[in-house]
Amino acid sequence: MHNSSTAKSKAGSSQTSESSLKRKRGFFQKDLQHMMYGFGDDQIPLSETVSLVEDIVVEYITDLVHKAQDVASTRGKLLTEDFLYLIRKDYPKFHRCTELLSMNEELKQARKAFEVDEEKLATTE
Repeated sequence: MHNSSTAKSKAGSSQTSESSLKRKRGFFQKDLQHMMYGFGDDQIPLSETVSLVEDIVVEYITDLVHKAQDVASTRGKLLTEDFLYLIRKDYPKFHRCTELLSMNEELKQARKAFEVDEEKLATTE
């Protein structure tokens, strides 16, 4: 009897924690399907596999954000550097993140230059 009541209480608590997350399942499904295909899976992977990968990814990101918040707590402000600090030990991941951040900055500068050119063109007409 004791084991069954314990199992029921654990099941109830896990349902409560899942409902409290209020995460929209399947939000990343299409993106993950494309990524999985790019890494060698079928073009249309099993939905159960995609769901499992999504759960793992969301758990990883959630954990990373919580750790970054802990790192940033003394400053009171969460910065990109807090995430880089946490992943610095995993060089390939760190290198890829810094590369993507650099590319993002270049894109921002290019868009900004394009907007300035558009404004000059509009004022000369």
